[in-house]
Amino acid sequence: MQKKIAFYGKGGIGKSTTAANVSAAWAERGYKVCQIGCDPKNDSTRLLLGRVCSQTVLEMVKKYGEEVKKEQLVHIGFGGVHCVEAGGPEPGVGCAGRGIIVALEKLKDLQALPEDAIILYDVLGDVVCGGFAVPIREGYATDIYIVSSGELMSLYAANNIAKGVARYASRGPVRLGGIIGNSRGIVNEQALLQEFAKSLNTSLVAYIPRERTVNKAEIHRKTVIEFAAASPQAAIYRQLADFICENTALSVPTPMAFTELEELVLAYGDD
Repeated sequence: MQKKIAFYGKGGIGKSTTAANVSAAWAERGYKVCQIGCDPKNDSTRLLLGRVCSQTVLEMVKKYGEEVKKEQLVHIGFGGVHCVEAGGPEPGVGCAGRGIIVALEKLKDLQALPEDAIILYDVLGDVVCGGFAVPIREGYATDIYIVSSGELMSLYAANNIAKGVARYASRGPVRLGGIIGNSRGIVNEQALLQEFAKSLNTSLVAYIPRERTVNKAEIHRKTVIEFAAASPQAAIYRQLADFICENTALSVPTPMAFTELEELVLAYGDD
């Protein structure tokens, strides 16, 4: 199966945890999977590898230059998932988005990604920077999913990401696949996310409840799929993974004005 998917979302919203669990669920189904972390923190694949990946593409290119080999960039995690971390500069030095540009170009040059695989890009949700927009802008990913809670600033980031998708949809095949709700336990959260998704011309494709199993799995450096395979939470990630594989209801989003977004949050949260 060939799928090119990207997860976007506000920093700290649980995007990488969701991505790793979805990748693990796909691997469990027997698919070839490659997860590419596009965040300078290098922690996207931690739960799949059982460690933070120190051999980032940017670091290996800096160290070995043109002699770098794909085996130094691609690491095998849980279920055979191919794990890549783009890397980035030290905090306060350079442009983090530049790491994504260099990494994706090098992976392409080396033909480092497995053929007929589901490629999942886990991207920091700041499309203001050109580097973070590369998976959308350059067609590396065509199916975009936004991870969000019902908190105002999470929705604000999601709305900005939708603006980026809408901008590049006019130039290529990129489309919005839906909103993945990652609960923070706020009042009327699921209903708010459903209405928000509807306003963006998409749908809430999953609502992941706040559950201690996720935290326990993270402490043990494992996905929920591996740590608590029979848990209800694992079943939710599996359902999401299956939905993404089958989803054909992709759309060009219709972002909201910030005042509209504030009014929406007020309508559902002032309870």
